[in-house]
Amino acid sequence: MPKENQGSPAATNRTVVERKSDHELVVTRMFNAPAHIVFAAWSKPDLFTRWWVPKSVGISLVSCDMDVRTGGTYRLVFSHPDFDQPMAFFGTYREVTPNERIVWMNEESDEGAVTTVTFEEVADKTLVTYHERYPTKAALEEALAGSAEGLPEQFAQLDALLAGND
Repeated sequence: MPKENQGSPAATNRTVVERKSDHELVVTRMFNAPAHIVFAAWSKPDLFTRWWVPKSVGISLVSCDMDVRTGGTYRLVFSHPDFDQPMAFFGTYREVTPNERIVWMNEESDEGAVTTVTFEEVADKTLVTYHERYPTKAALEEALAGSAEGLPEQFAQLDALLAGND
């Protein structure tokens, strides 16, 4: 790696994606920002829309409705030139503890995951742990073949947003 890139966020903050069981996926990454700033990027639609969709896949987030509070709901609508119609993902926030934790249930199908994101501040940096628990092994396999592949790119885009380089 060239010397000038060794101190870059991409070089120092690696996204780790691990399959923990037949039903669980865990993704971790350290971000160079305090927890309240990282939490805002996950909970404010104007920030969330700037990093959530991996740019390489050509999908557009055309609608983002988020009421990030315990009992609140979300609805994300995506479009792609290959889609006949837009795709919607929606669910309910089961638990929201500002700057610490967000738990939501993906409700667009019976195979939706429960997603838990935690924000652990360590010396003005934040360790994000993204945990998904699927109801079946097949649902996890489908996620691993689809949207989960984009998580490292999404987290890199979040890193860029937090660094002011988006």
